[in-house]
Amino acid sequence: MPKKPLVSIIIPYHKKKNFFKLTIDSIKNQSFQNFEVILIYDDTDLSELSFVKKKLRKIKNKKILLNKQILGAGFSRNKGISKSRGTYITFCDADDTWNKNKLKYQLIFMKENELTFSHTSYDIIDYKNKKIGMFKVKTKITYDDLIKSCDIGLSTVMLKKSLISKKNSFCKLKTKEDYFLWLNMIKSLKVIYGLNKSLSSWRFVEGSLSNSLYQKLIDAFRLYNSYEKYNFLISLFFVIRLSLYALVKKVKIFK
Repeated sequence: MPKKPLVSIIIPYHKKKNFFKLTIDSIKNQSFQNFEVILIYDDTDLSELSFVKKKLRKIKNKKILLNKQILGAGFSRNKGISKSRGTYITFCDADDTWNKNKLKYQLIFMKENELTFSHTSYDIIDYKNKKIGMFKVKTKITYDDLIKSCDIGLSTVMLKKSLISKKNSFCKLKTKEDYFLWLNMIKSLKVIYGLNKSLSSWRFVEGSLSNSLYQKLIDAFRLYNSYEKYNFLISLFFVIRLSLYALVKKVKIFK
C-alpha cells in the first residue's frame, strides 16, 4: 500500500480569537489525517498565545512559530513554508474553515490529474458562521484570465512544495500577496486547474484588512506596476478592470 503523503497546513495568526476554534476544529476533523500544522503567531502582543496553544493541543504534529515583529500574513506564510516537511502545502487563514473531506478530495483530484497546483470552489460565511454566498471556480485558468481577476481562494489552495522558491513566494503587499504568487506560478504552469467542489468557507467580516477597498486598490496598482512591470496607464487600467470584475463577482456570489 503506497505511503500517504504528508500535507503541511500553514496558518498565520493575528488576533483571530473569535473564530480560531472553528478553524482548528475543521482541521482536526479532516478525513485525511497525515498532516502537520504550522502556525505562525504574527503579533508582539502574546496575550492570545496560551489560547492558541490550548486549541492546538490535540494536534500531535504541529509547530508554533513566534514572530519577533509583525511580518504580515504573506511573510509569515513564507516562514511557515520554510519550516514545513510536507510534500504538499496548503493554506488556511485563522478565521476560515474547511469541509471535512477537503484534503482527501483535493489530493485525489491532484493525483488523478497529475497536478502540482489546484484550488477549489468555496462558501462565504459571515461572522455568525451563516452561509451568505458561494464562489464556483472555473476548471481551467490561464495567465490572461488571472491578470483580469484573482479567482483563487487562498484557503482552497493545495500545491507541491517543489513549486516554492525565492521567486515563487509571498511578497510584502498587505492584501494582494497571494495574487502575486499565483501570477508568478501560472507563468510556468501555464494553466491552473480548479476542482468545482465547495471544500472551504471564507469568512467575510466588514472592516477587516482584506475588505479594505483603499488598501486593495493601492496594492493592486503596486502589483501590476512594480511587480508585473506594466506601465502606469496599463496598471491603472488593470486596477479599474480588476475592480469591475470584483463587483460583478460580488453580485454573483451574494445573489
